[in-house]
Amino acid sequence: MRKNLMIMAVAALAFAGCKSGFKQADGGLLYSFRTDKTGATIKEGDFVSADLVLKNEADSVMGSTYDMGRPAPLIYQKPQRKGDITSIFPLLSEGDSVTIKVNIDSMFTKGQPKPPGLKGKYLIYEVKVQKVIAKGGASDPVFQKHISDYFQAQKEAMLKKEPAAMNKYVVDKKLNVTKTASGIMYQITKPGSGPNIQVGDTAVLNYTGRLLNGKVFDSSLPEETKKIKGYDPRRKPEPIKVKVGAGNVIKGWDEGLLLLNKGAKATFVIPSELGYGEQGIGNGVIPAYAPLTFDVEILNIIKTDPNAPKATQPMMMPQGR
Repeated sequence: MRKNLMIMAVAALAFAGCKSGFKQADGGLLYSFRTDKTGATIKEGDFVSADLVLKNEADSVMGSTYDMGRPAPLIYQKPQRKGDITSIFPLLSEGDSVTIKVNIDSMFTKGQPKPPGLKGKYLIYEVKVQKVIAKGGASDPVFQKHISDYFQAQKEAMLKKEPAAMNKYVVDKKLNVTKTASGIMYQITKPGSGPNIQVGDTAVLNYTGRLLNGKVFDSSLPEETKKIKGYDPRRKPEPIKVKVGAGNVIKGWDEGLLLLNKGAKATFVIPSELGYGEQGIGNGVIPAYAPLTFDVEILNIIKTDPNAPKATQPMMMPQGR
């Protein structure tokens, strides 16, 4: 009788585990398919492009390739460490999506402290396999051509979306813009006075930079810096000086500032090729191929002194993380 009860208890536990939807893999990983497509599974040496979202147990996102604007590519190799999430990859096909739970304790050796703020029992990865290209070698021209074609198609698809996204932003914000030959859309919201900025002049200005979704990534204004996640508190928000045309800022600024004079306020909507382009910046702060919008105010224009010594000007960089 006792033996039968034990068998029933084990069966009940197994049934409960199945209902949870998670299976256990080597290294203590737990995984559950959200989408399970038919097709060949990933093999060692295959090219894989996958989107990943990292969350904690409170469902707070800690990192995402979606924020970066494109999936993460890799040539799949068998992981050397047990519990690596890529050990699940041989179970996946193109189009599959899976949730993976990693026991936090398994990620650190005994006695090694956990990073501050890392709480709960599990880290949770959501993985979506976007593309698989059957394995080849570094010297395999056909394999490399397929990968190159994939990246090119991905680039063209993202660039194709930009004009529609910029136009929607302009309509939604009710902007009355003028478009330059290079693709910058701008509206002078407050006219200034005097001559426009010239190449070589130094513009003293305030600004706020945003993604088209409204997320602030950089600003010289104290009230706007409060909206930036990870803003460095040691950096004092204050007007900046830009030597226009010197290549110290994005091309959209070097061109757009020439449209303005002292006292002018303007909104720029800048295509990615005149912003941070294919690479983006700051681990997803500005995604790849992201159009940007800036509100700027020209406080002063300092004319070039031909006899002044040339100084190195630091590149303006977004502060969000």
